Amino acid sequence: MAITASLTQSPLWQQLQQHYQSIRHQHMRDWFAADPQRFQRFHLQAAGLSLDYSKNRITNDTLQLLLQLAQERNLPAQIEGLFRGDVVNRSEQRPALHTALRNFSDRPVLVDGQDIMPEVRATIRRMEEFCWKIRRNQWRGYTNKAFTDVVSIGIGGSFLGPKLASGALKPYWDSRLNIHYLANIDGSHITEILRRLDPATTLFIIQSKSFGTQETLKNALACRHWFLDNGGTEADLAKHFTAVSSNVQKAVEFGIAEDNIFPMWDWVGGRYSLWSAIGLPLALAVGIDNFRELLRGAYEMDEHFRTAPLHQNMPVIMALLGVWYVNFFDVGSHAILPYDHYLRSLPAHLQQLDMESNGKSVTQDGTPVDYDTGPIIWGGVGTNGQHAFHQLLHQGTHFSPCDFIMPMQSHNPIDNFHAMLVSNCLSQSQALLQGKSEAEALQELLDSGMDAEAARQLAPQKVIPGNRPSNTLYFPRSRPATIGALIALYEHKVAAQGMLWGINSFDQWGVELGKQLGNKVLHALEGEPVPANFDGSTQGLIQAYLHMQHEL
Repeated sequence: MAITASLTQSPLWQQLQQHYQSIRHQHMRDWFAADPQRFQRFHLQAAGLSLDYSKNRITNDTLQLLLQLAQERNLPAQIEGLFRGDVVNRSEQRPALHTALRNFSDRPVLVDGQDIMPEVRATIRRMEEFCWKIRRNQWRGYTNKAFTDVVSIGIGGSFLGPKLASGALKPYWDSRLNIHYLANIDGSHITEILRRLDPATTLFIIQSKSFGTQETLKNALACRHWFLDNGGTEADLAKHFTAVSSNVQKAVEFGIAEDNIFPMWDWVGGRYSLWSAIGLPLALAVGIDNFRELLRGAYEMDEHFRTAPLHQNMPVIMALLGVWYVNFFDVGSHAILPYDHYLRSLPAHLQQLDMESNGKSVTQDGTPVDYDTGPIIWGGVGTNGQHAFHQLLHQGTHFSPCDFIMPMQSHNPIDNFHAMLVSNCLSQSQALLQGKSEAEALQELLDSGMDAEAARQLAPQKVIPGNRPSNTLYFPRSRPATIGALIALYEHKVAAQGMLWGINSFDQWGVELGKQLGNKVLHALEGEPVPANFDGSTQGLIQAYLHMQHEL
């Protein structure tokens, strides 16, 4: 059962406010000096992942108060309700059962009284058969050539999740297949993809629950025209186009054989759809066995989230830390910093997961919140970010908590590259914690031989406050199960934060408004009268577009 009473009215919330005031000026550097066991005490392991959360501005008292808050907000019961299939998406009257897609237990999962697990398992078997045919060249293109390229056409979760996992698991790819992800409704994007492909050896997967998402359908139609204009026929479409959709009729009308349409369900949100047939391009790339291992890793994190005590529960601890910074330190952003080239798409995926889920300003019952909710998620791959935005992290006027994410082993060991990569990751989190005082900066300059007066003038510029929090998530190597657990960890962290804030993490009405207005603007750009109720700026920009089209 969701909790909708205002957080700020709770006596426990007031205790947290008072506690914040008592420790806000204390420095983590002093806490580490006073407690040699701090790393061991603020450290967790789950589903192959290890979390060091000792570099956070928390004490034992902080953690105990936050855990009491979780109990007060009925978090264990809400977690169990998520897995049980309760209607957690109350604005759309739906459960959120993406966990059923990776359920390796014998537990049934009921929706409207029906066990959905047989259908889930049947879909995995269909995916297995499909992947076997493509990867073993049993299913070929219209000229009887084997497929060399797969183009996945989707947007949002049907693009970001599979793209992330595909990149993360690149060492496991079948070298005979190239996977391309087409999402942006930009002529340049589709042009750059198609110009490198041969229609006779290209397979397209259209990923749209409604088979009507504007960007996806437009790109799919453009690919269809390209195929027909370059040797393919209407009769050949079924050999080269498949779909993941709940709208079978529209997909068939497009030219896709019904047997090649994989299901999507209302109880799976787009940003959680990687685990479904939306993951088909990933399964083609890495093989169905590795795809199953991805699911198994996620399942292991599911079981941890569902059963672990709150004080040992990795997603819960990360969620509580987020609430601590957003609501008490007034922090508005959170940085995701993977030190792994293969995880470079992780910040973009987590942007959608977190910001689309918890970018809300009313509770489940529609009451405006009187506290902040989801932060802005941003970041980039290390070590590139160290020569770009890390400057703000270290010396900016506000801080952004950071998640450093790092495999301890490399798939591509070269000389001491990986040791250097890990050293950069550890030193960045250390610098955020430790900082540099003015006295330390001055002494450093004097020791370098600088004139005393010049050193005194320069020293303030080199002060780094430190005391800036971070988590470090680490694991032996990026394997399918590890990546599954990592993605599921963040899914559950975001869900737990939504439960604590009393908001609906599973709808996205702000996205829907943009779609509605986008259609009206498109009609105006194509020559229809501009609606009178459009604001002056939008009207002016439409006129500028129309004017500039004539200058071409």
